[in-house]
Amino acid sequence: MLSVKIQSMQKSDLDGVILIEEKAYGPHHWSKESFLSELSNELAKYFSVFNENDELIGYCGCWQILEEAHITNIAVTPEYRRNHIGEVLLTKLIDECYKNMAKYITLEVRVGNKPAIALYEKYGFKSLGTRKGYYQDNNEDALIMWTENIFYDKFKSGYEKNVSALKGKINIL
Repeated sequence: MLSVKIQSMQKSDLDGVILIEEKAYGPHHWSKESFLSELSNELAKYFSVFNENDELIGYCGCWQILEEAHITNIAVTPEYRRNHIGEVLLTKLIDECYKNMAKYITLEVRVGNKPAIALYEKYGFKSLGTRKGYYQDNNEDALIMWTENIFYDKFKSGYEKNVSALKGKINIL
């Protein structure tokens, strides 16, 4: 079973984050300066995930404004995709929302990113529309997804069930 460690993103993680950004998003990725700015943004929370050898294998981030959180990015290095790393990062962000009393979570995802859409739907996100031509690299539309109030019993019970199943697939240190 794969073991991973999640921690708050540090400036020292940024070279590795940019390498993952390049692999995940091609030439239209965030810059190192953008991440530096995010790390000093009081509304932002960013996390890095490492494997057993302390190699950076993914990261995620969100902004929280009052009772709403917006997931800005979740990315995993290609060698570790399909190993539940993205799911671990998503649950970390949802846990942060619970901790900080954010009731609703939103995000945009490429309409063609079926694995990500399936993951978000598994965790209770629903599509509430599209942003036409949102992605600059190919003018692809973005699906806008939202959760219901994460403190509602229906959401919480589904979340807890998914997290319990996830613990049997990956070890979080």
